[in-house]
Amino acid sequence: MESPVVTQDEQPVEVKAKARFTGTVVKTSLAGALIDIGVGKPAVIHISQIVPPNQNEPIKRVEDVLHVGQSVDVWVRRAKPERIELTMVKPLDLEWRDIKKDMVVKGTVVRLEKFGAFVDIGAERPALVHVSEMAHGFVRSPADVVKEGDTIEAQVLEVDRRKKQIKLSMKALLPEPQAVMAEVNKPAETEAKEKPRRRKPGRKAREKAPAETHHEEKQPEAEPTVMELKLREAMARAKSRKGRPETRSKKVSRPALDEREEILARTLEHKVRTS
Repeated sequence: MESPVVTQDEQPVEVKAKARFTGTVVKTSLAGALIDIGVGKPAVIHISQIVPPNQNEPIKRVEDVLHVGQSVDVWVRRAKPERIELTMVKPLDLEWRDIKKDMVVKGTVVRLEKFGAFVDIGAERPALVHVSEMAHGFVRSPADVVKEGDTIEAQVLEVDRRKKQIKLSMKALLPEPQAVMAEVNKPAETEAKEKPRRRKPGRKAREKAPAETHHEEKQPEAEPTVMELKLREAMARAKSRKGRPETRSKKVSRPALDEREEILARTLEHKVRTS
């Protein structure tokens, strides 16, 4: 049970689990030691919670590790009304029950492998960021993205308490490339929409405009075709013959000749129009 207590300076101090204190050993016994952490309440540490200098060797006596007057770093295991239980084992920042899917965690890269990177997030075991979860694009090697000692943020993808495995994703916190490109192109699209379209002048405006603004080069006249030349020649002959006096020496009468010339001219004119 966690409860606020009062120190010697009458300053309220909240004693709760995982809180860190620097205390002084007051008394030792076979079962553990009594430590003053400056909160005005007894604080005890059991022999099982004492860490020896060489962690590979078991503790035979408390006096082999702790002695009266020694300063030690301890953490609160439990805060009860009658006493406070301590430990020299640094508690985990994240217990298994505290780790949830989709939560964002921060940690330090502690090891690199070909398939990914292991990150210490304060849990019992390091979490894994697979190489496919490091970025949206292709990542050839984890070393191309992170190195040992880097501090990163990632999102929890999966938690397996039975296997004690935690899987993380760095790319889940990164914007997708399409979204980034959309943001980059957005100002240009907005500018294009806001810019008024320039309309072409209407017919009346063109008529009112100065003549030099609408000056057009004259196209050269097309050369007459052979049919048009024959038509012009036949019409010219017919016209000249109408003005001449009739002669009786010719076999064909003038009216008949003029009529044939007119027929030929009309025929040629018709062919020119239809060609």
